Amino acid sequence: MGIQLISKIREEYPDRMMLTFSVFPSPKVSDTVVEPYNATLSVHQLVENADECMALDNEALYDICFRTLKLATPTFGDLNHLISATMSGVTCCLQFPGQLNSDLRKLAVNLIPFPRLHFFMVGFAPLTSRGSQQYRALTVPELTQ
Repeated sequence: MGIQLISKIREEYPDRMMLTFSVFPSPKVSDTVVEPYNATLSVHQLVENADECMALDNEALYDICFRTLKLATPTFGDLNHLISATMSGVTCCLQFPGQLNSDLRKLAVNLIPFPRLHFFMVGFAPLTSRGSQQYRALTVPELTQ
């Protein structure tokens, strides 16, 4: 469904930059049988129709919640909290003025060496869970763990 939407948007607005945040499945998080097939079949369309693709791995998100944030049983809400914080950080240059990376086209020029190599692994620090205190003093080891 999402890939069909991306291709329709690309047909209607071919000159617009398209940034996607694609979550790749994991058997740890969900046991739906068709998830790996959907992800595999959608990669070709992401190569063709997306200009920038931020890849997020569900298993890595689950491990971050379990190991780093010390959540006993991470829920989809916990995973979505990490994804939303990462999306906010990546798109912050679009929300606030700056000299570098002020729009998607400039971001692509600075990050993409070849047109088909537009898949990125995103990182984010500091990591906080949904119930934790958002505003507190952080140390350098906490930020670089």
